[in-house]
Parts: sequence; structure tokens; C-alpha cells
Amino acid sequence: MLVGLDTILGVGLLLLVFLHSGKDAGLSMTFGGSGSFGGSGVVQKNLDRLTVGFAVAFFMTTIALAYII
Repeated sequence: MLVGLDTILGVGLLLLVFLHSGKDAGLSMTFGGSGSFGGSGVVQKNLDRLTVGFAVAFFMTTIALAYII
């Protein structure tokens, strides 16, 4: 069960990182860059928070797996 959760969190984290914008307008502009969700600053801030949350959860499950296995 923990391996499945770790896999889901890893794939989710990968997708969230791909959504971030780099120097150019990245994929995050596709999902609300023109102000359709209250401005791109709000979308970017929420995307940052979600990415950090997934990263922390992924880190914790990976460490838990290291101690279990």
C-alpha cells in the first residue's frame, strides 16, 4: 500500500513540476495564464504550494519505505 502511495505521489510531483513556468511561459500558462483563475500570480502561488506539499509527502513516504524494507 505504501509503495502504491509513493508511486502516485512521485508521478503527481513529476506532473506538477512540468506545469511550472520557466523563463518562457511554461505549461502553467495553458491552465490559467490569461487571468481566467484570478490572475497568473494566484495560479502560480497555488501551484507552488501544491508542489511543495507533494514533495514533502513524497519525501516522507520514501523515507518510511526505506525503514520498512
